Amino acid sequence: MRRPNRPNPALVALVAEGFFMRLGFGIITFALPLYARHLGLSLAETGALIAVTGVAKVALKPVTGWLADRVGAKRGLVAALGLHSLVSFLLAFAGAPWQLYSIRSIHGLSTSLRDPAVNALIAENGDEKAMGSAFAWYFTAKSLASSLGKAMAGLLLTLTASDFRAVFLITWVISSLTLPAVILFVPGARRGQAARADRTALADGSAPPSPAEGRSVRARVTSVVGLGFLISVTGSLIDRFYPVLATEYAHMTEAQAGAVYLGGALMALLAGPLFGWASDRWGRGPTVVARTTANATSSLIYLLAPNAAGFTAGKLLDEGGRAGFRPAWGAVKADISGLRTSQRAQLMGVMDVGDDAGDVVGPIAGGLLWDAWGIAGLMGARIALACATELYAAAVIPRGREPGRAAADARSAVGGLPDG
Repeated sequence: MRRPNRPNPALVALVAEGFFMRLGFGIITFALPLYARHLGLSLAETGALIAVTGVAKVALKPVTGWLADRVGAKRGLVAALGLHSLVSFLLAFAGAPWQLYSIRSIHGLSTSLRDPAVNALIAENGDEKAMGSAFAWYFTAKSLASSLGKAMAGLLLTLTASDFRAVFLITWVISSLTLPAVILFVPGARRGQAARADRTALADGSAPPSPAEGRSVRARVTSVVGLGFLISVTGSLIDRFYPVLATEYAHMTEAQAGAVYLGGALMALLAGPLFGWASDRWGRGPTVVARTTANATSSLIYLLAPNAAGFTAGKLLDEGGRAGFRPAWGAVKADISGLRTSQRAQLMGVMDVGDDAGDVVGPIAGGLLWDAWGIAGLMGARIALACATELYAAAVIPRGREPGRAAADARSAVGGLPDG
């Protein structure tokens, strides 16, 4: 007899993929800015290097999302994982700035293909009434792995006397572990099923979607893009610079800065499932704004306590806000993409554009602000953006929703977002 509540093999495989991929990415995220500085890049140039991946994602995601719908989300994910592994290998042999920029461009291509595919697969295989929890476990695994990866990077750089080649080769090995679970346990494309679902979604005899309803979907997508940009740019003003900030401004060692991410891993373990459950029970709004509140508060802590204790507390708060935000954010996108299941990956890709654009603007703006006005100017700008984002989120995401009704609301053209 089948046991109730047996884990979904596809979701378990996707969670494993997210963990190992993010573990390698966490090492790169910590090590790459330090390596860029080692090669002589300025803070602004380092910010531009970090932003290259985001530029590629903004340009390519709507197209790669469409491509994933055509060839199948699983095939798109497998191709993306292969490219991502290649990126780690190439970084080990990059010794010039132009090589770093080229490799980051390839990284952007792999991520632009991966993100819509994996989000579509989670939405497709998850329980509609517990979509927040499905994304919570995935993003919790990613957050945990990212924090562990950054902590590992600090330790590895210390143990190897900053041998970046060895660190990147270790990352390549870790990134290569992601493919087996996806190939073996994630089901193939369901394009035909999705198309049939779209054709029969109104099987009760109602009329096909009107042009007004189509405009309503586009307006909801646009609202999500705008909110994603504001949230992302606020966080990324300093997020990618944290290793540099911690070592150059708070005078922490690389090992100390990396150890902070271990605390971030614990925050992700606690906040991710909790906020995913809260999103399904009480709605997306209260959990989406957790990150902006954390961004503003942590910025104050960084200003008032520019030392190891302050930078540890601020980073832990940022990590908790991020872990709480991601499940609800994934569920919001799943709600809306459920309106067009045959175009789910494409809609996911379009809605990701705001997040990715923020990742482009944030590091560049952060580097420029730091160079021009110092830490006070950087943190002041982050606080102001966080406050503006809170106001926008209040207008875009509803404050409450009946449990388990997110997708049903979307299909009835409520969707949780304003029409304009």
